Amino acid sequence: MATLTTLTPTPSSCCFHAASSTISQTPMLITNPLIKIQSFSKLPFKPNFKDLKQAFKLLVDFSVDHGTICPADTYAQVLELCASKKAIFQGKQIHAHVVKSSLLRKSDFLSTKLVFMYGKCGYLVDAEKVFDRMSERTNFVWNGMIGGCVLNGEPLRGIEMFREMMVTGSLVDAVTFVSVLKACGMVKSRSVGQEVHSVAVKMGYDSVGFVVNSLVAMYAKCNDIVGARNLFDYMNEKVDTVLWNTLLSAYSANAQSLEALKLFKEMLVADLAINNYTYVAALQACGDSSFQKFGAGIHAVILKSNPLLDVYVANSLIGMYLRSEKMTEAVKIFDQLLDKDDVSWNSMLSGFVQNGLFEDAIEYFRKMQDAGIKADEISVSTILAASGRLNKLLYGKEVHAYAIKNGYDSNLLIANTLIDMYAKCCCENHMGRVFNKMFDKDFISWATIIAGYSQNDSHLKALELFRELLRSGKNIDALIIGSILLASGGLKMVSRVKEIHNYIIRRDLSDRMLQNALVDVYGNCGNIDYASRTFQCIEDKDVVSWTSIISSYVDAGFANEAVKLFYSMIDDGIDPDSIAIASILSACASLSGLNKGKEIHCFVIRNDYLLKGSIAHSLVDLYSRCGMLEQARKLFDRVGNKSLLLWTIMINAYGVHGHAMSAIDLFYQMLDEKVVPDHVTFLALLNACSHSGLVEEGKKVFETMTQEYFLEPWQEHYACLVDLLGRANLLEEAYSFIKSMEAEPTSEVWCALLNACRVHSNKKIGELAADELLRLEPDNPGNYVLISNVFAASGRWKDVEQVRTRMKKNGLKKNPGCSWIEIGNKVHSFIARDKSHPESDEIYQKLAEITDKLEKDGGYVAKTELVLHDVEENEKIKMLHGHSERLAIVYGLLRSCEGTVLRVTKNLRVCGDCHTFCKLVSKFYQRELVIRDANRFHHFRGGICSCRDFW
Repeated sequence: MATLTTLTPTPSSCCFHAASSTISQTPMLITNPLIKIQSFSKLPFKPNFKDLKQAFKLLVDFSVDHGTICPADTYAQVLELCASKKAIFQGKQIHAHVVKSSLLRKSDFLSTKLVFMYGKCGYLVDAEKVFDRMSERTNFVWNGMIGGCVLNGEPLRGIEMFREMMVTGSLVDAVTFVSVLKACGMVKSRSVGQEVHSVAVKMGYDSVGFVVNSLVAMYAKCNDIVGARNLFDYMNEKVDTVLWNTLLSAYSANAQSLEALKLFKEMLVADLAINNYTYVAALQACGDSSFQKFGAGIHAVILKSNPLLDVYVANSLIGMYLRSEKMTEAVKIFDQLLDKDDVSWNSMLSGFVQNGLFEDAIEYFRKMQDAGIKADEISVSTILAASGRLNKLLYGKEVHAYAIKNGYDSNLLIANTLIDMYAKCCCENHMGRVFNKMFDKDFISWATIIAGYSQNDSHLKALELFRELLRSGKNIDALIIGSILLASGGLKMVSRVKEIHNYIIRRDLSDRMLQNALVDVYGNCGNIDYASRTFQCIEDKDVVSWTSIISSYVDAGFANEAVKLFYSMIDDGIDPDSIAIASILSACASLSGLNKGKEIHCFVIRNDYLLKGSIAHSLVDLYSRCGMLEQARKLFDRVGNKSLLLWTIMINAYGVHGHAMSAIDLFYQMLDEKVVPDHVTFLALLNACSHSGLVEEGKKVFETMTQEYFLEPWQEHYACLVDLLGRANLLEEAYSFIKSMEAEPTSEVWCALLNACRVHSNKKIGELAADELLRLEPDNPGNYVLISNVFAASGRWKDVEQVRTRMKKNGLKKNPGCSWIEIGNKVHSFIARDKSHPESDEIYQKLAEITDKLEKDGGYVAKTELVLHDVEENEKIKMLHGHSERLAIVYGLLRSCEGTVLRVTKNLRVCGDCHTFCKLVSKFYQRELVIRDANRFHHFRGGICSCRDFW
């Protein structure tokens, strides 16, 4: 009896062996060449194998029972089965067996089957070895080799094999042309394809249906759609659906949607047999929004032919609706689909992200996992992008861990998406680690990491990586330059911005996107001149160009100029976007330009802008900063799905208007809506408590922030609490609080304490605060002014003189008091004791008249002790009378109708004497005054101020 042996599997075959447990335990084959081979006709069974395990068992059983080897035809069937299942290990067993049994030497037919098997299984080298040993090569084996090359991504080798076949004089058939034409299409070689076409014409195969299909497909893949169409039109009889599908797919793939859909209509008119491939190609052409109705029509045709959608057609429908931003229809199809595959899930996830529905993307990702579908690289990268957009760091880390566990973290797409996700979640350390661990970094990797550092204010790190990229010799594109401009702007490095500007000009990289970025960065650096010049150089200005220059003027404090630019933009026919509107509303708010702000609000309503996002934020802020708290609250209540920022704006509005309890009530209402507060929200609450003197409430807010929400206080939070304690004359407690701080107190904290010492005349603690303030910020003129005022309040004029001399020596100047008021849709500004206004004579005459009336009827007496200058008493009175807010109020009384509310904004804190003046004016002239100073609002009605004289 012959012994039974088996092949030792190669490493590559072991991979398949492990994966295919149902067929791996195959019986071993007889390999004794002395056993007689029986003819196929005498076999006691007719092989019809569908299962490898069954096939091997039958072969072994026959060999054992009959002591003979099965014929080549039988082994050929088993090899075909191995090829279909890509069972290379079992195929090699058959190969070894037929070699030892001498069958291979007697049968080129079996060698051909081996070539096909190796080619189908991806073992092209082994196929060539069998091919090279063959004494006679039929066209079948040549076709097997050419087809194997194409199948295994070696199209050039396939074309070379075709040429060798032609040289040897082997018979070329239709199958040969199909394979070699596919190879030409893969390498996009139209010239070689035309050569093959010529050979096909000479040999009479140009009329064979599937050869013509291959020719059309080849021309299409070589981007010669005209050639493909000409060939199609040349056909006399066009009844083959495959031919139509080939051209239809070519049109769709080359974004020629109109031609594709015309062809689809022709198919319907011709009453051809339309199949799923037809629908998929036609739906691909409906991605453009202008063909949405046509796509819906195709959907109706599909449902009419078969209500149960095929998964490939369903995926195409989902893709079409997603590209058209019709999420409801896409979700409906997806939910009704019974056999969802990876493409179905990935399409939905990508669609949600592309349409900004990031929460839905995460929800469907969870559904995908619950359904037992393993996430691949595409779904992981998509959900990482959603996590980044939502700032869900913890969830992003979970997905990162999943990627590592499944070996996806080395994938370039996922690594780049991880960098972006961590950048958006402000997690620079993790972002840097992912980048540093990458073995292969492409251009997107560098662009993403540099943008990440720039956007997270790590500007020096961004510049460092940019230099490294330059040293590597890689080309720099507009995206990276934009990120470096952002970093340079963040560092206020105008010189670096100019260098990059020169680099852009030298390399001829200047385009509108970079010009817009330059305008924005010059504006951020405070260089309005360069921003304006760059803006003027933009030939085809878009909404981003206008928004950048408007924002630059707003940020630089040139609100009037910004408003003029906004109207110029509209005159140029440019429709402002939400960012432009938010910028101009901010300009109106900073000017207290209520009338102009209302005009912009009307523009928003007329043009159907939605009350959400930045527009809602800016409108609520506008009315709040213009003193119209009730209107701000009405707008706030109308907004659906309120963001944290909107809640914070409204809380801050209540605070600066002196309604601290309303601010606290709104905060708890926000918590009831499951909105989680952040640092800025608590800062607004602390400010509210400070303005209203709510010491205990302020302490509780600070404790809630640190103990319940575990937020590390910023220096601004400490300064707020110190200001709160200082206003309440709890200076010792405030000083003790500062000394107990874990972080070193900044100038803001000491400034709050020093100001409280000035108000309450605490010389001891005031001197300590002054020393710390000058140590930390020796070049801040505001600090010198505050210290000077502290000394002046105590009558220490020599110390005052020393401080002012030091200021002059350091080249520092005090910012003059400035106030502005909107009259007749124009904003008028006034500086203390200023006479530059064209109507100043009338203003000062009216001021003298009002002052005289208030002295006689209201008992007004100038509080000269508030003038912190060593001058005569009469001079002090003149200085008080010339304060800028008084000039603005008087002008308002002169040029407004009776009963009109006067709204004045001042850049500094209102002094006690002007506060008394405003109360008396509101009483004796029966006018409501709304004064917004540097700290808060004062609403004067009938001689009473909303601050209750606590400010």
